[in-house]
Amino acid sequence: MAVANTVAWRRRHLVTMEDLFREEIELILDTAPQFLAVQKRESGIKKVPLLQGRLVVNLFLEPSTRTRISFELAAKRLSADTLTITTSGSSAVKGESLHDTLANIEAMHSDIVVIRSRFAGAPAILTHRHTSRIINAGDGSHEHPTQALLDAFTIRQHVRAQRDDPGAGLDGLRVAIIGDIAHSRVARSNIWCLTKLGASVVVCGPRTLLPPKIERMGVDVTSDLREAMKGADVVYALRIQLERQAQSLFPSLREYIRLFRVDSESLKVAPENALVMHPGPINRDIELAADVADGPRSVILEQVSNGVAIRMAIMHLLANSGPEE
Repeated sequence: MAVANTVAWRRRHLVTMEDLFREEIELILDTAPQFLAVQKRESGIKKVPLLQGRLVVNLFLEPSTRTRISFELAAKRLSADTLTITTSGSSAVKGESLHDTLANIEAMHSDIVVIRSRFAGAPAILTHRHTSRIINAGDGSHEHPTQALLDAFTIRQHVRAQRDDPGAGLDGLRVAIIGDIAHSRVARSNIWCLTKLGASVVVCGPRTLLPPKIERMGVDVTSDLREAMKGADVVYALRIQLERQAQSLFPSLREYIRLFRVDSESLKVAPENALVMHPGPINRDIELAADVADGPRSVILEQVSNGVAIRMAIMHLLANSGPEE
């Protein structure tokens, strides 16, 4: 199959959006459509041999459904050999360090290790001591770079279709990210990614769920839902992450729903063609009304489909275009 101009890719790992340049982000987005086409082949053969003979290990030390399955499927569609290790199946439960776990994996000659950890910064630390190419699949409340990339790709696909312009980008778009900003790695990665691509971002939530001085990331900040959604091209609802909160940071779910739920009524202030997005899993009728999640503005399932293509693109770029051993 034809591939994008991958000679521009020079990174060995993908652990954060903060360090990526706009050109690198666009290279990933420009590479993904080829793999999206692979998934839609009429022949039914949804594989290419770009990682044939390579070993991809999915090391998931936090619960995950969408991200883990997406990476597994992406590796298989690139014809890689795959192993998946979860917390319950890892010697980490016996006290083994993360470095030792990865060293043992690498003794089996792994090529790419996809890691999800509850510890912020863990994937970045591992890049300094290990030879495998490492992809961050989410580290604590820090970052989730592949989610941000699939979100940007999904938005760009719709912008291009709406404008009938195959070269359109995200410059000038307004994106409202609503909910638990303080505990969201998705929010952080999306802020870095979207602002680098020229979009403006406004974050909205209860004051207790807005990180101090987050405006330094180049975003607008509000606790008024309708102010955030006014003029927004994209309304991005986040899950309330009660598992990451040591104590309740808002009076009640009823109060949160009243002030911050994205529903058909609050959406009236947004433009008619505004997209509705969510990284999943959805707490239905809490941060996002069920009829909106399943409605015509929602592109949530497209995010899932595009996630496989984006992760195929990333693994291909890292394995076949990054620095040599």
